[in-house]
Amino acid sequence: MLVVSNLSGGYDSQNIINDISFSVGKGELFGILGPNGSGKTTLLKMISGILPYKKGDITIKDRPLSAFSSKELAKVIAVLPQAIGDTFSYTVKETVSLGRYAHQKDWFQTWTNEDEAIVRTVMEQTGIRRFHDQPINQLSGGERQRVFLAQALAQEPEILLLDEPTNHLDLSYQKELLDLLKSWTKERKLTVISIFHDLNLASLYCDRLMLMDKGRIRINDTPNEVLKEERIREVYHTAIQKQPHPKVAKPQMVLLPDQEENQKSFQIDERYLTISKEFIGLVSPIPLRTMSSGVTGSGTGWHRMFINRHVSQDYDCSDHRREMKDFLKQNGFEPVDTVGMMTAVNLEDAAYRLFKGDGFSVFIVVTAGVGHAVDASRSKAHQMTTTPGTINTWIFVNGNMTEEAFIQGIMTATEAKVKVLHDMEIYDSKTGTLATGTSTDSILIAATQQGRLLDFAGTITPLGKLIAKGIYECMTEAIHKYQKRKKQ
Repeated sequence: MLVVSNLSGGYDSQNIINDISFSVGKGELFGILGPNGSGKTTLLKMISGILPYKKGDITIKDRPLSAFSSKELAKVIAVLPQAIGDTFSYTVKETVSLGRYAHQKDWFQTWTNEDEAIVRTVMEQTGIRRFHDQPINQLSGGERQRVFLAQALAQEPEILLLDEPTNHLDLSYQKELLDLLKSWTKERKLTVISIFHDLNLASLYCDRLMLMDKGRIRINDTPNEVLKEERIREVYHTAIQKQPHPKVAKPQMVLLPDQEENQKSFQIDERYLTISKEFIGLVSPIPLRTMSSGVTGSGTGWHRMFINRHVSQDYDCSDHRREMKDFLKQNGFEPVDTVGMMTAVNLEDAAYRLFKGDGFSVFIVVTAGVGHAVDASRSKAHQMTTTPGTINTWIFVNGNMTEEAFIQGIMTATEAKVKVLHDMEIYDSKTGTLATGTSTDSILIAATQQGRLLDFAGTITPLGKLIAKGIYECMTEAIHKYQKRKKQ
């Protein structure tokens, strides 16, 4: 659809872009990224025919750009610039109708029912139908942006050029606009070439991204390949981190603000722990980075409050998430800020201890009951039932953990738990084989993200060794307490 070959040019005698070459296929949503001054808008102006170029070629539908008359080009390419300056006092509908000019034989002397239908349709799609009789200069910046987008769509172009199309739009209209453009690329094979400042929006919607830097192409590839942490940091000169989108297979970039230098370091230990008959609670002075399988706060996140709640063995688990949230609120804990677990074990039998390493430490809290122990390798022998958790494990790391360390820490803790059950000869009552846990065990790892960087938590790493030691000793103690109480 569009081929740009060895393009160079700019303003007066100064080149803004140098030796640019790329192509865009029919029905593709192609994003152009780059910091201010990298040449993005200059490139778009050259493609649209507004700005002449000094060297190279631009080919559209196998024809040189120079071979198109202004009216012919307007039937193929529509442009939505970054900002629209002063506007005439046309109504919204009149402004959108100007998009049909390229399709008229004379100055609106051949206005047809088809023209009318197209104008109404694009006004509806861009959410401006209700403004149709209002003067455009009375609208807000975001509303005017949508009017000019509708005008561009009214041209029925084959290529749509956009310079920061979501500028001035609120969140809902950003999504609606980009959803609309994406659907048009699929259903109508509209080719969209757009400049983005928002890397995350570009990643979510674009088929390919081209990153520009100092007038040249740094990379032209899929979003996942273009949005590499090291590359974005180098081009934009800012601290940023890449992470996966939680719902779609697209990367997202998050800014990393400078941390306050005078932030006081602290250590999570038993000073922050409270134990009552109803729950074990730990309230941290700052949010901790967490990974857990709790009833609330499951997955990854940041949490400040941690609750292990005692419930009866015949507790009704049919709506346990809602009931747990109600319990937290009644006791002054905000559910979104809390990792909450349940256990039928007597909370007085909890075992907890601080384990110190070189420049970091680990605070372990365990409640453990093994009356419903299960051998995971023979779990087919058991019926699916939802019961309160029996072995609940908290691991608080006073250190700065990587994502890899979080996952490895869970693996190490699980291996240590299984070793305890085997050494204490805890059996699956149905299969008669050594148990590996219970069917509803829960685990939490939370880190202060301060102090020593802890890259790994495998079994032979410094952090892994401390986690394994802590889990083994605390779980052994907790099970001994549980067994002693059962005999009474």
